Amino acid sequence: MGFLTEAAVLLGAAILAVPLFQRLGLGSILGYLCIGLLAGPSISGFISEPESVLHFSEFGVVMLLFIIGLELEPRRLWGMRKRLLGLGTLQMAGCAALLMPVGLLLDLPPSIAIFLGLTLALSSTAFALQVLNERRQLATPHGQSAFSILLFQDLAVIPLLALLPFLAGRADAAPGDGWLIARSIGVVIAAIVFGRLVFPRVLALIARSDVHEIFTAAALFLVLAMALVMEWAGLSMALGAFLGGVMLADTPYRHELEANIEPFKGLLLGLFFIAVGMSVNLGLVLDNVWLVLGLAVAMTLAKSVVLVIVGLLARLPRPEIPRLATIISQGGEFDFVLLTAAVAAGVIDQRIASLCIAAVTLSMAATPFLYQLGEKAGDRLKESRPFDTDFGDDTPPVIIAGLGRFGQMVGRMLKMQGINFTALDPNITQVEFIRRFGSRIFYADATRLDLLRAAGIDKARLLVIAVDGENTALTIARLAKTHFPDLAVYARARNRHHAWQLMEIGVDGVVRETFASSMEMSVEVLKGLGYPSANAINAVRTFRDFDNQLLKDTYAHRNDTEQLMATEKAAMAELQSLFQQELNRGRTGRREEDTDTDDREEMRDDADTIAETETPARGA
Repeated sequence: MGFLTEAAVLLGAAILAVPLFQRLGLGSILGYLCIGLLAGPSISGFISEPESVLHFSEFGVVMLLFIIGLELEPRRLWGMRKRLLGLGTLQMAGCAALLMPVGLLLDLPPSIAIFLGLTLALSSTAFALQVLNERRQLATPHGQSAFSILLFQDLAVIPLLALLPFLAGRADAAPGDGWLIARSIGVVIAAIVFGRLVFPRVLALIARSDVHEIFTAAALFLVLAMALVMEWAGLSMALGAFLGGVMLADTPYRHELEANIEPFKGLLLGLFFIAVGMSVNLGLVLDNVWLVLGLAVAMTLAKSVVLVIVGLLARLPRPEIPRLATIISQGGEFDFVLLTAAVAAGVIDQRIASLCIAAVTLSMAATPFLYQLGEKAGDRLKESRPFDTDFGDDTPPVIIAGLGRFGQMVGRMLKMQGINFTALDPNITQVEFIRRFGSRIFYADATRLDLLRAAGIDKARLLVIAVDGENTALTIARLAKTHFPDLAVYARARNRHHAWQLMEIGVDGVVRETFASSMEMSVEVLKGLGYPSANAINAVRTFRDFDNQLLKDTYAHRNDTEQLMATEKAAMAELQSLFQQELNRGRTGRREEDTDTDDREEMRDDADTIAETETPARGA
């Protein structure tokens, strides 16, 4: 079967399977692995030699590490060094200690067993960040801690890959080759000098040529050249790509390089995971199904225990600890990379690698479900500290529900005007942090009527709903309007549909969270395009007033899609007409101004002519 036929079938399968797996919440990686398993020799035999595909697709891993290097600007790494090194080292060392016996039980030498423990300690960056992003929890304490640990793990892959040639030579405790070590160190130093001092100048010359494809070719050349040089030195190709990325991370070409490499990285990395799926010996896995399940459970439990300890030592809030323990308790995509590289280097045999890959795959598939359990456990721990019930005798006129970034801006503005307020927030970390600045904030859930009453809502004049969650905002609005109908309620809306839901409840004022900032940005964009400041402000004001009115007009048709589309279409035509009138008025004003200018110039010319004729007369 020809190469083009195989490529077409694999691409078609990816187009179908990957979106389906994403839809099911299992992630794209499992989709690629499933395609490889179906296409490999274990099931269909469509591709009988997965080794050739795997060898070619390894460049996807090389490009992935190049992009990781591009994102790790040295200054940024230095700024998060304490959390990165502290949490990351603790997690990796703890997991390796608990998982090393797995390697010993598989009859591996101690040095290889340690390597296997460190490999299985890695978690899935793609899986964890995808789940955190979808649930908007990347900025939470457990999300930030997970990100730091994952970043450390990504960095740890480099020395682990670099160790493989030495482990292969020392599997039987043989002494190392001093010349090989010296050559490797020298090549690394030369690569750093080249990437830092030489190649940025080459990129500058290429950029001046304005030939986009040559810039792309230069980016690919850098990745491949650094990878091949490292391989020649006896090190990992991925190490060279990573070093090249780090050296260029703080150059002006970072984003252009990333954009050029990203398509190649995505396709080749997907092909890599397909090749990994092809390499799984399904018969071996089925013959050892209990061993695979045991490996998956042992790995998940060991990592969860270590992560609980990490969370306690990092003094995370108690509800955050089970979330941290479950979000990165799975194996990761770099396990496939390291295990495959270890097989190629002769460090681990294919049987052990296949069993471990199967166990890692199972743990990854279980991640969404484990994290749901972690969230439920975290919710139960929330009540470990009772909400505040004593709000003092003061009854400020304003209550703010939610003092995140949005609520803080409102609170600071009120404070500048000398208006007191009471803030309620269910995030104890946020409460304790903001209290240091003297703000009147309490640990309370504004969706509970008893806590709203205790905060003095019946004596307040106005309630500001600034919480993140759409459903939470709707619940608070319903409570306020049902039990305190005379209270003025102003709410933050996530989008137009959320604004309609709040209006339906009877909220007095709705502010879409990104609308005002986008209008301010529009003013700056128009000014940057050469518009006079007054014209830019007027244009944006016209659009803002019109869109706010449109929000009210379309509210009546919010459940009628056809009528809603018709109303918005007519409104857009009216807006275009309005802008045309503004434009014509501006042109008329300019013509009148030009006419006035011409008249003034003519009067000055006449005056100058008279002065020239009169001056000699006066001289006479």
